[in-house]
Amino acid sequence: MVINFHKIGFRYKKLIKKIFTIALFATKNNEIESVVDISFVDEKTIQQLNKKHREVDKVTDVLSFPMLNINYNQKLTDFENEVLPNGTIYLGDIVICTNRAKQQAKEYGHSYKREIAFLALHGFLHLLGYDHIESKDEKIMKETCEKILSSLNIKRGKNV
Repeated sequence: MVINFHKIGFRYKKLIKKIFTIALFATKNNEIESVVDISFVDEKTIQQLNKKHREVDKVTDVLSFPMLNINYNQKLTDFENEVLPNGTIYLGDIVICTNRAKQQAKEYGHSYKREIAFLALHGFLHLLGYDHIESKDEKIMKETCEKILSSLNIKRGKNV
């Protein structure tokens, strides 16, 4: 797994790489070396991106820009024609608003670390085809997310 980080401190790089690696195994997508870009931005930047790409003129916590037209029940091996000559497959980009993450961590009563972990994983699952438009899909995505975070002892709650 290759992750290109933009504007984030070292301690979160290691955590996010671990989360993404576990997510690839949990979703049975670990057979192809994958590449992801993840950026951490301010409220103005994420609002501009949200408006440009989703036509929603407001600040949000995380945006995902998948490169593959994948559904959650598909595997990366279904996209062999997308594998680059170096043997990797580019999944897409994730953009996280750090100020929104701080606000939500306080609002939900857990640490900034937990919120960054959740938002990064949430964005990554979108790159793997997970979604939450329909309630049944939201349930699958939420359960997958909680299972992965719990495996790392990253749980909701005070001081977590």
